[in-house]
Amino acid sequence: MSRRERYSDTFTGKEDRNIKALIESDSENDTIIKLKKVLLNVINNGLTPRQKEIIMLYYFKGIDTVEIAKKLGITPQAVSAVLSRARIRIYNIMKHYF
Repeated sequence: MSRRERYSDTFTGKEDRNIKALIESDSENDTIIKLKKVLLNVINNGLTPRQKEIIMLYYFKGIDTVEIAKKLGITPQAVSAVLSRARIRIYNIMKHYF
């Protein structure tokens, strides 16, 4: 059975939009600035190295899951699973700050 290269997984849920909006925000609002600092701290210190790598590629470099999979030599489904677990971990940690 051949691997499907047409697999595409773009996260479109509320959580994903919130993370993207926060990362892309240029707001001078103190709350937004604090949220960004906490988010970056959680990414740097609260995730596994693989989760951090995939989060950075997906959110900060704008690379989709298929391209990340090719770059890392894993399946797109594995990338999707890691992203999902990382987002859950980010939210579980961040909810203690606010």
